[in-house]
Parts: sequence; C-alpha cells; structure tokens
Amino acid sequence: MSDRRVLGLSLAVVSPLLWGSSGVVAQHLFKPGGISTGWLVAHRLLASGILLLGFAMASRHDIRAVFRTPKDVARLLIFSVFGMLGVQLSYFMAIRTGNAAVATILQYLSPVMVILFLAIRHLRAPRRVDLVSVVVAVSGTLLIVTQGRFGTLAVPPQAVFWGLITAVCAAAYTLLPGGLLRRYGAVVVVGWAMLIGGVLAEAYYRPWREQVHLDALGVAEVVFVIVFGTMLAFLFYLQSLRYITPTTASVLGAIEPLSATALAVAFLGVSFNLYGAVGMLLVIAVTFIQVWSARRPPTPSRPGAQS
Repeated sequence: MSDRRVLGLSLAVVSPLLWGSSGVVAQHLFKPGGISTGWLVAHRLLASGILLLGFAMASRHDIRAVFRTPKDVARLLIFSVFGMLGVQLSYFMAIRTGNAAVATILQYLSPVMVILFLAIRHLRAPRRVDLVSVVVAVSGTLLIVTQGRFGTLAVPPQAVFWGLITAVCAAAYTLLPGGLLRRYGAVVVVGWAMLIGGVLAEAYYRPWREQVHLDALGVAEVVFVIVFGTMLAFLFYLQSLRYITPTTASVLGAIEPLSATALAVAFLGVSFNLYGAVGMLLVIAVTFIQVWSARRPPTPSRPGAQS
C-alpha cells in the first residue's frame, strides 16, 4: 500500500472520529447548568466559518466569486439556512433532548431521506436496492428507539423528532449545494454557509445575553467542538479525497456513529441493549448498501433502471 493511500485512509478515519467525539463533548457541555443549544450552534458556526474562510484565503481561493451571480447567492443562502444551520441546530437539539449516540445514528437516515425525495421529485418508484435500504433503515430505527420493547419508546420522543429532522436536514445538506461545490469548491461554499448560518443564529439566539460560566475544561471542550470537531474534521475529510475515492471515504464515515456510541457508553453512561445495538448496525448498513449499489455496473437487461 502506497504512502499516499495510507495518508488518505488515515485522514478519512480521523475525520469521522472527530465528528463523532464532538457530539459526545457537546452532550457533556449540555449538562444541567451548562450552555444552551443556541449558544453552541451560533458560536460553533460563526467561528468555524471564519476559520474556514481564512484557510481558503490562505490557500488562494477566491472567496468572493460566489457573490457575483444572484442565483448562486440565493442558492448559498438556501443552503446556509436549510442545510448548514438546519442540520447543526437539529443535531444538537437531538443530543440535548436525548444523547449523542442516538442523534448521530439517526442522522445516518439521511440516505433514506434522499431516496424518498428523489423518488417524489422524479415521480419514479425507487430501485429495489433503495427499497431494501428504506426497510433496513426503518427496522433499525424502530429497534433503536424502542430497544426491542415495541409498546414504548426507550428514547425521549423529542430526541426521536429532532433526530429525524437532522436526517432531513442532512439530506438537504447533501442535495442543495451540488452546483455551488463544482463551481467554487467545498471550502469556500461550506465556509460561507457556516458564517451565514452563524450570523443568523447569533442574531436569533443572542447568546451574548446568556450568563455562561465555563471552567477550564468547558473552554477546552468548546474549542475542541469548534476547531477539531468542525473545521479540522471537515478539512481532513476533504484532504483524504486527494488520495482515496469518495466511495472509500463514505464507507469509513460509518466510524462516526460507532465512535459516538462507544464514547457515549464509556464516558456518559449511555446504554444500548442487544436490540438497540442491532438497530444501530442496520442503520449504518444502509450506507454500505448504497455504496455497494453505486459500485455495481448497470444491468443491460433493465434499461429503465437507475444507475
């Protein structure tokens, strides 16, 4: 194995580890008497957006180009609100009302949301592999939220609600910025989306009015969420794509819910029974099913099938 591939695989492993661990750190920050969801989302997006755009300028990207076309400005604003801000806010609300493990796992329902959206948009029945993905994901979700006791919820209803909203917003995050990414690059687009989302969150939540008292550990946790769990995780993922394929990076992304679950169980007292563990694996398996399907060559005998 070449050194470049080893580097790419290492970066693709570290980035979901950082994402997953940042959710666990955020859960600790939300403990009683800790910070609010709006405070963390606003500061995380604003600071990360500034850092990413600073990195883009240092890398000689033209960060103003996206504002030269009114349509692209509108697309950026839509992505910033419904994609970036939406997924960040709903994800941290799912953590606050539940826990980081469940929030991260439910976020991985986003491929199912993409499948359903595209089927409705194109008025076309999903492929068989997509139907299998939906059934597997729904089965896994039921096992997670009930822990096998189907007459009741083992997870707070608010956490389930926000987790599903996170999956919807994550699907929007995937679908909305396609053209912008091709024209201006991921660092510029995501940097601006974070900055715009952060400014909107600051204006709405006005976190500077909160009486926040963070000790040294709390400050370190906030810095970790912003720098390591957001900016560096994103940059490591992008850098990994220089050395490995997006398919490989997507498969390794399954480390995120696994790491969030392991850390939440180890440090925060979160528990899953066998049914919940099987449900988690089923939801994660959807990513592998979709990757496997994308790598298969189209079948000549089914000319109407999606590729």
